[in-house]
Amino acid sequence: MTFRPLLHPIVLSMGHIVSFFLKCRTDWISLKRLCFHNKNSSPSYDPHIPLERGHELLNGTGSVPPVFILLSFPFGVQGHCYRAQTSFQMDPKLKRMASSIFTVLLLLEGGLFSSSSPPSSRMLENIFQYIDLHQNEFIQSLKEWVAIESDSVQPLPYFRQEIFRMMDIAADKLRHLGATVDSIDMGHQQLPDGQNLPIPPILLAELGNDPKKPTVCFYGHLDVQPAKREDGWHTDPFTLVEVDGKLYGRGATDNKGPVLAWINAVGAFKALNQDIPVNIKFIIEGMEEAGSVSLNELVRKEKDRFFSSVDYIVISDNLWISKKKPALTYGTRGNIYFTVEVKCRDQDFHSGTFGGILNEPMADLVSLLGSLVDSSGHILIPGIYNDVAPLSEEEKKMYEAIDLNLEEYQNSSQVEKFLFDTKEEILMHLWRYPSLSIHGIEGAFDEPGAKTVIPAQVIGKFSIRLVPHMNISVVETQVKKYLEDIFSQRNSSNKLKVTMTLGVHPWIANIHDLQYVAARRAIKTVFGVDPDMIRDGSTIPIAKTFQDIIQKSVMMLPLGAVDDGEHSQNEKINRYNYIEGSKLFAAFFLEVAKMHS
Repeated sequence: MTFRPLLHPIVLSMGHIVSFFLKCRTDWISLKRLCFHNKNSSPSYDPHIPLERGHELLNGTGSVPPVFILLSFPFGVQGHCYRAQTSFQMDPKLKRMASSIFTVLLLLEGGLFSSSSPPSSRMLENIFQYIDLHQNEFIQSLKEWVAIESDSVQPLPYFRQEIFRMMDIAADKLRHLGATVDSIDMGHQQLPDGQNLPIPPILLAELGNDPKKPTVCFYGHLDVQPAKREDGWHTDPFTLVEVDGKLYGRGATDNKGPVLAWINAVGAFKALNQDIPVNIKFIIEGMEEAGSVSLNELVRKEKDRFFSSVDYIVISDNLWISKKKPALTYGTRGNIYFTVEVKCRDQDFHSGTFGGILNEPMADLVSLLGSLVDSSGHILIPGIYNDVAPLSEEEKKMYEAIDLNLEEYQNSSQVEKFLFDTKEEILMHLWRYPSLSIHGIEGAFDEPGAKTVIPAQVIGKFSIRLVPHMNISVVETQVKKYLEDIFSQRNSSNKLKVTMTLGVHPWIANIHDLQYVAARRAIKTVFGVDPDMIRDGSTIPIAKTFQDIIQKSVMMLPLGAVDDGEHSQNEKINRYNYIEGSKLFAAFFLEVAKMHS
């Protein structure tokens, strides 16, 4: 759409900021500022003037010159208006015409000609300003949370106590917001070594129950992966340290930072006595890194109570694919994990005594594992690709639009060469095609030195990342049949046992769902760009759990940058991502409320 300069002068009586809405995209209205200075000032542009300061800017005193004339303002940049004024007397007829045009502008600002009113610009600006002014307090809260060693992977009493402490602190923080919080006792966990450890509680919290408002439920977790300074951390992993705008600490991005960002957004509304435009619910656990023990059971139990009023579910537990450009995630791969056991007897052999006269289990196993995938990454199991969803033109265009510098991605990965040469091929094989990875061999000699042993029993481990519309039971059958056929060709006297130990379905969302549209608009408001629409090559089971059991819209809204190093040494979240992410959640509340209504 092209806008021509408005050549007729328009009289602007009274000294108010004129908010004009321009946007040539999905929603044509977008708040911009059109400000006027006093007489004899030269035209200038400032997109950052808060609306509430416009009255003061008129002449520095708050008094209003009697007549303002808007002369001509060409729109050189989308939504950018120039301000200028002068004063002189005007023909009464022209004055009436100008007054009518000004009335139309005010009606547009009020949303009279729109099917739904835009979010309150002034409210958002006040919330953004509050978040900026209190960012050091928010970082201090993150520092206090990172200091808690809530490691769920190591099944030790000390770490379990730390998780319980973490959940108690989070519950107190939610209550401070005014939320009602239920801390659900999840019982005990019997471990293979005989330990009986208590399972940390799952928090179910809610704030607001207005039936006229949509209800948004946020999922997060407060447990972390193990971390030690001697593992290669530059600093103590449980002491949050800021270096060049990067906040280093275990759990900073996975997932304590995003959980706090959501709380920060809610807290900003409360601190400013602003009505939160949505009902908020939280489900926060402390065992995600250990497989979300008992979470599925609780979700099923609470389907018709806690989740009955939920309209939208938001998960923020993954990363952008870029260091700077935000993203929305609409899919994850599933995972199916196998063990392949080859056994001759219980006791190992001496290679000098038995080498050359028997089928060695390790040789059988290596042959089996080597038959699973070729050098180009193609899985060799017959029929494995039969149920993979076909590539649509819409999906193909999304890969083309993603902002990924392949050279930078390869360098940061410290990989000499990928299997594919183009951005689109790389992304598709990470996200929408299955992959097979061999993880290790149990029972083999793997220590330094030379030991001439023939293992009597070895167990290989591998997994396949599943994509829509692959079926776990079908893949299990295909894998077992294929390995049994390959093994039979070796004519080995050893025994083979193939076991599936884990099966998680892939998850895919509809990117045209209301909350995805609302999130895209919120991202554009905060970051000034449209997000990359991405999938995640890893597996996040809770998304599929929510989708299947609660049957409501599920969305992943990541905050962290691609180089945050979740699960790795020197995990971090950028100050920018943490603070702007808090603003993003606040903007999302307003957008989803507007669209829902």
